[in-house]
Amino acid sequence: MKKVLITGSGGQLGKELEGLSYTHPYKEFRFFLTDQDNLDITDRDQVNRFFENNQVDCIINCAAYTDVDRAESEQETAMLVNSEAVKSLVNAARVNNSRIIQVSTDYVFDGTGHIPYKEEDPVNPVSVYGKTKLEGERAVLEYEYGTVVRSSWLYSPHGDNFFGKILLNGTEKDELRVVFDQVGTPTYARDLARVLLSLAEHALAGNDAFRGGLFHYSNEGVCSWYDFAVEILKLTGTNCRVIPVETGQYPSVAKRPHYSVLNKSLIKSRFSISIPHWKESLISCIDQLV
Repeated sequence: MKKVLITGSGGQLGKELEGLSYTHPYKEFRFFLTDQDNLDITDRDQVNRFFENNQVDCIINCAAYTDVDRAESEQETAMLVNSEAVKSLVNAARVNNSRIIQVSTDYVFDGTGHIPYKEEDPVNPVSVYGKTKLEGERAVLEYEYGTVVRSSWLYSPHGDNFFGKILLNGTEKDELRVVFDQVGTPTYARDLARVLLSLAEHALAGNDAFRGGLFHYSNEGVCSWYDFAVEILKLTGTNCRVIPVETGQYPSVAKRPHYSVLNKSLIKSRFSISIPHWKESLISCIDQLV
């Protein structure tokens, strides 16, 4: 039985991985579900002790500092979690010949493009969050058995995310102001979780069967945050007006990419996966609320 360490299990992606860990297709795995309370990945000694006490065949690192605006004033903390801690996990993986799968973000791009970003396209993060996540990527990709999966606009019924905020505010307010000039693709955390476990299966199929790499994954389709909000409220039957506004009318501390659509051709062809459209996955997410 292969041992899979999931870090950040208390977050929205970690919770989806935990839910899937109990299902039949993954019975060949034994999961270590950890969060800051039982494995602080920013503590290198604690990470090393964990690996000394437990056989770990694959790491799926979901732990991250994701408060994009606060990261601008808490740069050291963001770097510690998104980069230095990742380096500790990579070091432990290398010593123990483990595989590691790192979740990254569309925020490594500056958003000035207009064609879906491929894995080999130049990166140029415009926020501290994006810069620290890029450093984490680089640490993983320096390792022979390291894999990075970039995703975008992650949401689920759990945790602090756009989906939950729109639902909450939509029931409390008569109207919401949402930006329409930032374009990307929502990603349902459960869909991403399934892909990560599939990659873990490939990674553990044999030493030479899967050597990792860099991949993009999000749901299919394209929309603005405004479009996403309108669809959330429509599908939940929430009577709230959504007003489209420009980014400049909705000031934030950190700069966001205006265009961050990801090209998924590589992951689809390499692993023969079919990706659902974001509207289809949004319905699946809403069904979990019932």
